[in-house]
Amino acid sequence: MADKIRSQEEEQSLEDLFGQLEDIIRKMESDGISLEDSFGLYHRGMDALKQCNDKIDKVEKKMLILDEEGETHEF
Repeated sequence: MADKIRSQEEEQSLEDLFGQLEDIIRKMESDGISLEDSFGLYHRGMDALKQCNDKIDKVEKKMLILDEEGETHEF
């Protein structure tokens, strides 16, 4: 089951994750939300942020820098 959850996380794009974060923030800012719900949303948001950071790190590692001599170097 952990493999299924991991593959679902990997399939989400950054745009999807940012959309989830916006939705979580909107819910947390709404009036009348319970403290318990706020904590649950906070944890979901932190998980989504971690996924975003992981994806961004992978992209940064794949990026190459072109130097003045036209040679590429990893970022």
